[in-house]
Amino acid sequence: MDIALIGCGFVADFYMQSLDLYPQLRLCGVFDRDPARARAFAAHHGIDTVYPDLDALLADTRVGMVLNLTNPRSHYAVSHACLQAGKHVYSEKPLAMQMDEAHALAALAREKKLELASAPCSLLGETAQTFWRALREQRVGEVRLVYAEMDDGMVFKAPYPKWRSQSGAPWPFKDEFEIGCTLEHAGYYTTWLTAFFGPAASVTAFSDCLYPDKGTPTDHTAADFSVACIRFHSGVVARLTCSIVAPHDQRLRAFGSEGLLTTDFAWNYRQPVKTRRMLNLRRRQLFTPWSRRVPLADSGVPHPRGRHAMHFCRGPAEVAAAIQDGRRSPLPTDFCLHNNEIVLAIQNATRQSQTVLMTTDFKPLQPQPWAR
Repeated sequence: MDIALIGCGFVADFYMQSLDLYPQLRLCGVFDRDPARARAFAAHHGIDTVYPDLDALLADTRVGMVLNLTNPRSHYAVSHACLQAGKHVYSEKPLAMQMDEAHALAALAREKKLELASAPCSLLGETAQTFWRALREQRVGEVRLVYAEMDDGMVFKAPYPKWRSQSGAPWPFKDEFEIGCTLEHAGYYTTWLTAFFGPAASVTAFSDCLYPDKGTPTDHTAADFSVACIRFHSGVVARLTCSIVAPHDQRLRAFGSEGLLTTDFAWNYRQPVKTRRMLNLRRRQLFTPWSRRVPLADSGVPHPRGRHAMHFCRGPAEVAAAIQDGRRSPLPTDFCLHNNEIVLAIQNATRQSQTVLMTTDFKPLQPQPWAR
């Protein structure tokens, strides 16, 4: 499928790192509201076409899907324009920053009979699919409780003004601090949890800004810590923590009736998945000090050295393949909409805990064929 890319900032270079691994995606051209940034990005990656404006991109009849890699506050407007123009859309997270906007996008996609999908695509990686298969096989028995950590350390104390992408784009610290770590990162695990355990029934959350002064001028500062208990209709409960305060920790632990299923890093497609058996010692229950690796599922897609540990282009590639095959997308709109609602419920629980009953739902997802 022919695609175009809108937004040539920091994250766009991550997409380019894996584009050549998915030949079903053919890049027609790119656009950025900063013409100099678009030209620098195109020159670095050897891209011939830089669209002069958004209208020119949308008028290109070759383009079947647009990758919306703009800043989060632009997601709704850009995606809406692309859908109106008859283009399928794969958007960076979040789908929209307000649920009424997300619903409007989903309704427009249905009306136009177009696919609307949203990052992250880490669910489609080998680690997530292996974890899911181990749950289905009940390798640690029945799971009723899950702990998910998405702590990134004190990013605001790092030398982030010096961070540059491959093509020279600066790390968008203003967006990162004003949007917040929950909207930026919670989806990496909410998408896994909802795929594994089905739709959430409610979210009880608390969030706060513990360090308002991030050492750089911003219009406002979003929460840098959040914690949520997500109750699923299936009976599973998950505790999800996000922060840019606590030390780096991205573990996912599923506590089963017979042991522990765990992995350490959501962004690595080939991070090991391990089990530890439960021991009953008199009045105490312990997990064995040794672990066993679960055989990692293999998608057949190579992972050359020097690339990002997560293939950012796997999401749009799999959505494009589903469109061409006439089958359900692996990241369907109803699924993305539901995860958007979960993340916003956590994001909006500022300083006062709240319980939000979910209003969205989705049809169960199927694992990737190579991981069944």
